[in-house]
Amino acid sequence: MSNEQNLTILYEDNHVIVVMKPQNIASCPDDSGDANLLDMIKEYVRTKYDKKGNVYIGLVHRLDRPTGGVMVFAKTSKAAGRLSEQMRTGDFEKKYLTVLCGTLTEKSGRLVNYLKKNTVNNMVYLCTQGTDGAKEAILDYRVLEERSGLSLTEIKLHTGRSHQIRVQTAGISHPVFGDMRYGGERAVKGNLALWAYSLAFTHPVTKERLRFLILPPADETPWKHFNLDAVKPV
Repeated sequence: MSNEQNLTILYEDNHVIVVMKPQNIASCPDDSGDANLLDMIKEYVRTKYDKKGNVYIGLVHRLDRPTGGVMVFAKTSKAAGRLSEQMRTGDFEKKYLTVLCGTLTEKSGRLVNYLKKNTVNNMVYLCTQGTDGAKEAILDYRVLEERSGLSLTEIKLHTGRSHQIRVQTAGISHPVFGDMRYGGERAVKGNLALWAYSLAFTHPVTKERLRFLILPPADETPWKHFNLDAVKPV
C-alpha cells in the first residue's frame, strides 16, 4: 500500500490500478464539479509517468459518494473491457461492511427485491417486478457482531444497482447507520456506515485471481464499537 498525492494505492501495474476511495468523494465527474477519484487517478498517472496529452483510465464500477472502500480502475481499454465482462458474468466479487440499525432476527440470508430509480430526485424505491423500469436486486448478508442495538454486517452483492444496499436494508426496517435519506426515523444520525472492504477479480492479462481487502476507519463511529480485526472474508 502506498500513498501518492492523496491517493491510497493498493496495487498498480501496466493494466490496472486498485485504490481506496475515501468517503464523500465522487467516483467520477458529476454535475457538482467536485473533485473526483477518476480525475485524481488520471492526474497521478500523468504526473508519475510524465504522460503527454490525454491519459486513459477506465471506470469499471462505481461507489456512491458517501461510500468508501476499494475500487479498481483500468489503465487500458482492453483491461476495461475484460473487467466489465467479469462484472456481467459474476466473476467480479464485491463485499461490503455495514452497520445496520437494530438487531436482525435472521442472522444471515438473501434479500431479493425489485428497484426503480427516480432520476429527478436521485432516489431509488422498492417496487414490484412488473413495474416499468424495475430492476432485480439481490444481496446476501451475514451478521458478524451485535452491540448496543447495532449490527456489524457483511454484504455480498450479486447485482450492482444504485443505492441497492441502502434501499434493501431499509426495506427490512434495518437501515444503514447514518442513512437518514432511506432510513428515516429508524436510522441513527452520523456518517454513513457503508464500506466496500473486499474486492476480487481475475487479472485481465495475467489471469491471476486477485483479492484486495481494506477495512473501514477503526477509530470512527460506529466502526470503533466493533472488533474489525476479526473480520475475515469467506
